[in-house]
Amino acid sequence: MRKTFLICRRELGVLFGGPLAWVLAAVFVLLTGYFFYSDLVFFVLFGGASLPAGLWRFVFLDYRLVALLVLPLLSMRLLAEERRLGTLELLWTYPVRDREVLAGKFVAALVVYLVLLLGTATGPAVLYMLHPFAPAPVLAGYVGLVLLGAAFLACGTAASAVTENQVVAAMLTYGVLVFCWFVSWNEAAVGETVAPVLLQLSLFDHFYGFAQGVIDSRDVVYLVAFTTLFLFLAARALESRAWRGVI
Repeated sequence: MRKTFLICRRELGVLFGGPLAWVLAAVFVLLTGYFFYSDLVFFVLFGGASLPAGLWRFVFLDYRLVALLVLPLLSMRLLAEERRLGTLELLWTYPVRDREVLAGKFVAALVVYLVLLLGTATGPAVLYMLHPFAPAPVLAGYVGLVLLGAAFLACGTAASAVTENQVVAAMLTYGVLVFCWFVSWNEAAVGETVAPVLLQLSLFDHFYGFAQGVIDSRDVVYLVAFTTLFLFLAARALESRAWRGVI
């Protein structure tokens, strides 16, 4: 645990010591702020009286899109840059295990994401002071965003573990996540028997309940399993250096 914490602290220093995290934070906050404002204006003009159906659903679905755009760029350097610079091999000369390196880097990226999400809470907080509403749907939406973001970052970490090129890592992550987004869209093309299976595999369909203010245990299990799977793949990618003869 201590070594994981040290690696996490080191990674946070690297992230915030360069321009990448700050640029991504600015883009994330600006885009989420714009979507919140535009969704709020749309709700006031056309949404009616139901905040969960008329506002929060659209807000969190838009936040999901921003996370999809930003998080692969955050995760792309976690291991790829270390490979390119040769510092990953240097880490392995210390008494630290692969899973500690992986956990430290993943947690660091997740901490950055949580800080970004915290910045988006300003809009709902101001709205609550002006027009009090039931906080449960908003909390459910943020729980979904945390789980979805963890899944994105786990996928990006796995992609970053198999290449030393950050652009390749980002594109691999985008490819997997976009496939998981569109896998259930064209139900007519796959037939009535396959469509339900694809629906259960769709990453973004499992987020839809959170956006509507509902926390379903099946969606929680799916997102946790997705995150665990890709962290497992990332660990196997790191361990592959043994049969490649990498020290």
